[in-house]
Amino acid sequence: MADMAKLTRKSLLLRMGIAMATITTFAFVSMVSSVIIAEMTQGVAAAVNQAGTLRMQSYRIANALAQEMAAGNEKQVYAATTDKMVREFESRLLDSRLVSILSRNPHNRLGAAYRNISEQWHGDIKPLFLAGQEPDAVPPSAATRARYLTMVDAFVADIDHMVKLLERDVESKISVLRLIQISSLFLTLIVVSLTMYLMNNKVLVPLRDLLACAQSARLGDFSIRTRHTGNDDELGQLGYAFNVMAEDLSKKYSDLEERVREKTSDLERSNRSLELLYNTTRRLYMAPVSDTAYTALLRDIEKLVGVGPGTICINDENSSDKAFKLATTRNPPAGEVDTCSPPNCPACYGEHNTHMMRFVRRRGDELQIISTPIRDQKQQYGVLLTEVPRGKKLDEWQTRLLEAVARHIGIAINITRQASENRRLALLEERGVIARELHDSLAQSLSYLKIQVVRLNVALSHPADDQPVGPIIDELREGISRAYRQLRELLTTFRLKIDGPGLNAALEETVEEFRERSGIMISLDNQLGIHQLSANEEIHVLHIIREALANVTRHSGAEHAQVTICYPEDGGRIAIRICDDGIGIDEEAERADHYGLAIMNERANGLGGEICVARRPEGGTEVKLEFTPSGMSEPGDSMRRTA
Repeated sequence: MADMAKLTRKSLLLRMGIAMATITTFAFVSMVSSVIIAEMTQGVAAAVNQAGTLRMQSYRIANALAQEMAAGNEKQVYAATTDKMVREFESRLLDSRLVSILSRNPHNRLGAAYRNISEQWHGDIKPLFLAGQEPDAVPPSAATRARYLTMVDAFVADIDHMVKLLERDVESKISVLRLIQISSLFLTLIVVSLTMYLMNNKVLVPLRDLLACAQSARLGDFSIRTRHTGNDDELGQLGYAFNVMAEDLSKKYSDLEERVREKTSDLERSNRSLELLYNTTRRLYMAPVSDTAYTALLRDIEKLVGVGPGTICINDENSSDKAFKLATTRNPPAGEVDTCSPPNCPACYGEHNTHMMRFVRRRGDELQIISTPIRDQKQQYGVLLTEVPRGKKLDEWQTRLLEAVARHIGIAINITRQASENRRLALLEERGVIARELHDSLAQSLSYLKIQVVRLNVALSHPADDQPVGPIIDELREGISRAYRQLRELLTTFRLKIDGPGLNAALEETVEEFRERSGIMISLDNQLGIHQLSANEEIHVLHIIREALANVTRHSGAEHAQVTICYPEDGGRIAIRICDDGIGIDEEAERADHYGLAIMNERANGLGGEICVARRPEGGTEVKLEFTPSGMSEPGDSMRRTA
């Protein structure tokens, strides 16, 4: 309560209210006093004027008496004149304008003066004139006139005294009014001056200071403080509150700046991490991986992670205890301790997790090496050894980034090994296909020729048997031609490849090739679209279509042919049809020297499908292949594929 009362006493609003109330009070007092004095002096001027007429009337009476004495008028004239003047004087003496002023305070000097005049008039002067108005009265004697003239000066002096009293009364009231007005004005000026001083020192100056502080705070300078905090008024409390707010804002701004710096640092770390991961993926996945790419990757790690030179060690596939350097950026001075002098692969591998290793150098300091396992899934391929600068401890994000890069290296190594294995398997598979085709075509043709040579040798050795030699030679010639043709077809088949444009472009090129070679109008209706086949499936499909078109070209005698590839929208089996309008398939197509159909059957079995070759009811031959695709291509299938 005491603090509240203290704050109330020092309140600017209360001070301003008191000042305004004081100024209002002075103005009210001045106006009320003016009204009161004006009310009190109302009619005084008329009373003064009326009292002045009493003097004038007294002298008029004296003047009239003097004129009558000189003229010797009769009694009637004297009575009429005297009665008129007496009545006029008495009416003026009893006039309400004069009586109302005097009746306000009958006990003061002005009232006594009026009573004195009234008593003189009624007691001394008026009886003189009334005596002359009786019927048997005689005109006043010279002594009576002389007596009046003797009394009139004193009577007029009393009237003058009353007039002066009236004037003094008015002047005193005006003086009081003047004093009140001057006092009110002086006091109002004092209060206004004090109020202006209070407004300037207690309001305007603190407000300007607060505005300057607020402007500085708006510009971000929270170190500024206002000086007006010692007063207990509203602005003092506001200044104190502003200083407290500025202090809090300064702390929060500092905390915010620290958080911004932390976030900026985090963003820079994230940017470096993303840049390193991008460079890692670009170097490992967008081009054939080489030692140069790994060396460049180590330099990126050194630059973006903030560590020293590094080494990528890959373990031997035949022995997990031995490893070799795949790439390194370390170049220690001669005789200096290095990570592999002497080799200690188990120490680098550790427990197959990220760990720190220390090596003591000749000069006494330690070489810190962080070992990060290079693995993909559960298979570890080696370690990433990175030198840590002396006296520095890696942050968690740096360790995680090294582990992420090591995982990418492991994935790249795994992909490279899988691609190499896939190429090796594809090569073995294709060699098997080549061997089978050579066995089923050229090898059997050569065996047939060998038999014919034996027959020819027998015929030449026993000429007495009369065995004709000419047919044998013709069969040899035909067999050699057929073997040469099969060799050319095999060479064409083995040189067949599917490059970047893919199967669809290879199909169009194949149809165009057979159309130009044979002169047959061959059309292609390919509905395969973007559905992808594996590399093996693409090769088999292309070979089957080429073999079917080769049969159309050699045996059908057709004018038109159609290649149709259908793929249902809901998935399922792919259907391939090769139709022609030729003579139809030969009933003896399965004889020993017709190996194309056997090769197509073998490739269809490799696709896991069925192939059917039959005559068409309307004429010609239809080759129909149906199989279910295995799915998307395996890793490494996007490489150049040859058969």
